[in-house]
Amino acid sequence: MPQDPNIFLSLGKPVKDEYGRLIGEVVSFAVKPNGGAEHVYIKHSDGSFVKYPAGSIKVEGSDVIYLSNIKYETEVFCDQIPLIWRKDQALKELFEKKKISPEVYEDLHNSFEGALNQLKTEAQKLMEKIDKEIERCNNEIRELNYALVHLEVEHEIGEIDEQSYQTALSRIQECLKRANLEKADLESLRSKLSNILLGETPSKAFVKEAPAPTSPVLPEPPVIVYVKEAGESSL
Repeated sequence: MPQDPNIFLSLGKPVKDEYGRLIGEVVSFAVKPNGGAEHVYIKHSDGSFVKYPAGSIKVEGSDVIYLSNIKYETEVFCDQIPLIWRKDQALKELFEKKKISPEVYEDLHNSFEGALNQLKTEAQKLMEKIDKEIERCNNEIRELNYALVHLEVEHEIGEIDEQSYQTALSRIQECLKRANLEKADLESLRSKLSNILLGETPSKAFVKEAPAPTSPVLPEPPVIVYVKEAGESSL
């Protein structure tokens, strides 16, 4: 993911995720020798400092937005896997046209194949992360719905006054909207990544009139316990 050219303007500003939740405040940068920012340091509300990839920070006017590490990694895989697949297909065509020797073809093909398999293995692990994030959203949505029901009951029997009820109702509805939006985004990422792993996208979007590569259908990844992760540190 390319670095935002306005990233240095984020210094001292609050950072929110894509769903409006406050993450912290930008306090410094790790700068590469060529002058570009490699990482962004963010101070969290608990006083901790966390280093995030610069590519995951986006500046939109006065807003500084953190793009989730999962979304960042998904974009990387969706760029790299089709690119290597295209190179391997081009290599095969050159070999069939007898423009390269069998020895060179075999050496380069093995190199491309090894890199592709490594990326697919890592992408499969990312799908497992996406699954646990979707499960987290499901749990959050379920708890918010329970909270909503309890609020309605207490309001109905007169234990909560109208003003407090309306304020709490607004907060819960806002949280539900964010959780459902995040879940939808995660499901979209999972579908995109799954299509890449199954070889569907290269044939449709990246290669003209070329048949899709055959690959075995991957099993559904397991849902595992949620572990927070952002860049090199957890939120």
